[in-house]
Formats: sequence, structure tokens, C-alpha cells
Amino acid sequence: MSTHVTPVDPEALPTSPAFAQGMIAPAGPLLFVGGQNGTDASGALLKGLRAQTEQALRNVLAVLAAAGTGPEHVVKLTIHLAPGIDPGDGFAASAAVWGANRTAVTVLMVAPAKPGALVEVDAVAAIPPSE
Repeated sequence: MSTHVTPVDPEALPTSPAFAQGMIAPAGPLLFVGGQNGTDASGALLKGLRAQTEQALRNVLAVLAAAGTGPEHVVKLTIHLAPGIDPGDGFAASAAVWGANRTAVTVLMVAPAKPGALVEVDAVAAIPPSE
């Protein structure tokens, strides 16, 4: 059995280099990463959408690493953006931090619960077996 997640891109749907239409996760433990804001280790919220998005994704990566997995095993990201902002900086930040790791992604415009937050990111990842 494969230990890798597999993108699903039906021919009837458009293909994106940035995200997959679906993901198949191998059987085994899953990690659900709670919503991460663009806060540093002291809890300070960074300024601006790009900085907050980069930090929120680094926070997701830290939770993944602590659980023994990585972005290549993420099957779903949900990105919550504050209403009324241009998501361009957020998309650029995602590419800079997340790299070429394709996953299923949902982007929503909703007000994050943390005052001043412009973005919140949560994830679902497969945890590969220990070697």
C-alpha cells in the first residue's frame, strides 16, 4: 500500500498547478491542524496579509513537523481570508512558503475570530508510518 497522498484531477474539471480537485489519503492516522493565524512564537500578530499568510503557513508546517508529517502529506487546506481584502498577497505568500506541494484547497472570505487577523489556515494531513 502506498504511503503517499495522491491528487485526483478528473478530466471534466480544470487542472490547477497550485491545487488538486481532490486527494486520496492512505489508510492510517490523520492529523487535524487547528486554525493558525499569522502570529509569531510570542503570540504577536504580524502586519499585512502577506506576512500573516506566510507565518500562518509556517505555523501549520510546525504542527505538521511536530506530528511527524509534512506538507507533502496534507490532503486539505482551508484558508479563511478577512472580507474585503485582495487575496493576491496571500496567494503569493502561499506559493513562497508552501512551494510545489499540491493539495485540495478551499479559500473562504470570512472574518477570522482573532481581532486584526487577516487570514487563518487549517489543514488535514496523513501521518506516514515510522520507518
